[in-house]
Amino acid sequence: MEFAKGKLNGHQNVIVMRHGDRADHCEPLWASTAVRPWDPPLVHDGKVRAFQTGQRIRSQVGFPIHRVIVSPFLRCIQTAAQVVAALSAVNLDDNAMSSKDVPSIDNSKLKVAIEFGLCEILNTVAIKSEVAPKDGKFDFKISDLQAMFPEGTVDINVDMACKELPQWEESAAGFKERYVSTLKVLADKYPSENLLLVTHWGGVGTILYKYFNDATKYLVDYCGCVELRRQVSNNNESEEFEVVTSHGVAFKDNKAPIHGPIGGSNHQFTVPNNGTGYLWTPPRAAGFYPLLQGLSRFCLWKLATTESLVPSHLFFGSSTLRYSRFIS
Repeated sequence: MEFAKGKLNGHQNVIVMRHGDRADHCEPLWASTAVRPWDPPLVHDGKVRAFQTGQRIRSQVGFPIHRVIVSPFLRCIQTAAQVVAALSAVNLDDNAMSSKDVPSIDNSKLKVAIEFGLCEILNTVAIKSEVAPKDGKFDFKISDLQAMFPEGTVDINVDMACKELPQWEESAAGFKERYVSTLKVLADKYPSENLLLVTHWGGVGTILYKYFNDATKYLVDYCGCVELRRQVSNNNESEEFEVVTSHGVAFKDNKAPIHGPIGGSNHQFTVPNNGTGYLWTPPRAAGFYPLLQGLSRFCLWKLATTESLVPSHLFFGSSTLRYSRFIS
């Protein structure tokens, strides 16, 4: 799916992205012999997926990425390294599969920084107690992690938004506040730059929950991401972020992707297996809802008549029209 294309002038764009395929989920016995079982690397397919995501961002988003900011967990570092290679490659080969296929990097294209505020949720929801450090201390050697990026891309002179890692067993309210606060601090720190934040499922889900105005729970695939945008004035005053689009993110209850086109429009119509169809319109269009509602109902009526669907509910908060299938 293509990312939405937006104007660079006057807008700041932020992509919040999950890491690639992690070893402990792909190789069940990996943790039993690992020195750091709480910090799995990517498998090969995860590196390929991350590189291809970088290629897609480079070719489809319609704006440059100026800065990549990443969680210190190894799977995020390796994901970001692949994405940076794809974004910074000179004369990128469409057949390239990973950073190993990139002979030359332009290190002036973007800068990279590591950020504690983007780290994994530090409680047993995300890290099993049997693999967590016994003393609750998660240690990262930042200089070793920085060395994994292409030479000249790391900005070593920046301060983290979060000076320290969260304490083990942080609360749900705590990690949600951390992710949202970190995004805001970083965006305000670099108002004239477009950012790519490489984090974890919890980070992507929390940011989507915050700015999508929908209490639905989401599934975030490996390298799944959400694209945000806000207007920034000449004196760096900014508006609230809005969700523009997403890739690899679905509603948890029915597995339907939350974004996708109907005939190339910004609407999504899906009919999952439970017999319910959804039309989605961007939250930024909510001010035009009376017009959109009438237009959407007419368009979907035409579509529904061929799919045996009838309108049942309208959710104003999530800008979603729901249609239900007749079950005969």
